Amino acid sequence: MQNLIQDKLSLAQKSYQEWRFITFEKKQNLFKKLSDILLENKEIYAEIITSEMNKPISQSIAEVEKCAMMVNFYAKAENILAPEKIKTNFNISEIHHTPMGVILGVMPWNYPFWQVLRFATPTILAGNTVVMKHASICFGTGRAIEEAFTKAGFPKGIFQNFELGHSEIKEIIEHPIVKGVSLTGSEEAGAMVASIAGKSIKKSVLELGGSDAYIVLEDADLQKAAKIGAFARLQNCGQTCVAAKRFIIHKNIKDSFLNLFIDEYRKYQPENPWNKSTTLSGMARKDLADELENQYQKTIDGGAEILIPLERVSDNEFIPGLVLVEKDHPILSEEIFGPLGLVLIAESDDDALSLANDIPYGLGNAVWTKNSEKAMYFAERLDSGTVAINSMTKSDPNLPFGGAKRSGYGTELSLQALKEFTIPKTIVKE
Repeated sequence: MQNLIQDKLSLAQKSYQEWRFITFEKKQNLFKKLSDILLENKEIYAEIITSEMNKPISQSIAEVEKCAMMVNFYAKAENILAPEKIKTNFNISEIHHTPMGVILGVMPWNYPFWQVLRFATPTILAGNTVVMKHASICFGTGRAIEEAFTKAGFPKGIFQNFELGHSEIKEIIEHPIVKGVSLTGSEEAGAMVASIAGKSIKKSVLELGGSDAYIVLEDADLQKAAKIGAFARLQNCGQTCVAAKRFIIHKNIKDSFLNLFIDEYRKYQPENPWNKSTTLSGMARKDLADELENQYQKTIDGGAEILIPLERVSDNEFIPGLVLVEKDHPILSEEIFGPLGLVLIAESDDDALSLANDIPYGLGNAVWTKNSEKAMYFAERLDSGTVAINSMTKSDPNLPFGGAKRSGYGTELSLQALKEFTIPKTIVKE
């Protein structure tokens, strides 16, 4: 195994020495070809996703289409890495943004194409090369992405896929060839990776878990908020970092909203993931379903009121559940990754804001209100990397994406991500 790791890292380093000097425009041409390949093969790639982690096939196709759109965004992006001329008191000097070298990506199973390409595209376009360790159930996805880079004409060694266990990650991060690491995953995995990288004085970017608030105030469009809220909780079977997980409802609309919300929520029933009409299928693995069932029992043991019982119908399938909890319930300090939603009742707008912020996570919150001033009041005070107003949290290639607090650090997406694994080099001209 050591020889395999060493060979791939050596190739990545050798390729980096040439790739870093390829013009930005030539790199973009290859990414345009990659975008085309993703679209041309979206059905094939979607089938790999669904077969590996049970995502409904229509959502798998949508994931690949979004990847193609994101890659195309960078294929047409402004080159913000071009040398910047800076006038000082004595001269005109320059700032160059130089790539770091070989960057490791440690990627999750829930969006197996999107998470990889979201990290790899700006990182490689900036002049780095990438080695990637995918989740153990997504090795087929890893191979497919590597093949897509090859088909697009990228030189050997620019993107390489490792099929390794977690035990080898430490060795790769500590290897002198590797200059940085990006991880999307759990808080525990992020802490481990950041610790190893920190000891080696290496850059890390972490996109970790969330327990996002979906705040519905008394002047909200309740029907729309209920419909979108159900999808925001249950897309990808609730296995989404930025899924709405805590529904914070103003007390004055408690009954009217919950009646609508429960009706919308009940529309999601587990079905065959291979049917294009399916909106909810099974969780990715049985052990993940076991963990969700344990968390549901914790909510009940802690005094939660059951609004819709979570019912297990197979090893990895559930009829989605919804529970009403008090603000001091211990489950609120955990991330729930599956089709179970938590409802809290706020006494006032300020109480809703306090409930939203009173957790260790800060990924992407949402607030529903027809009052634009109130919406911005919340947006400016919510402790999260993203705030959605009258919509659900979702990522967009044009906009920076990242978390606050224990949801991680660093930027993915947008032009800013091009600089995440670069070093600003000052060149002083006398």
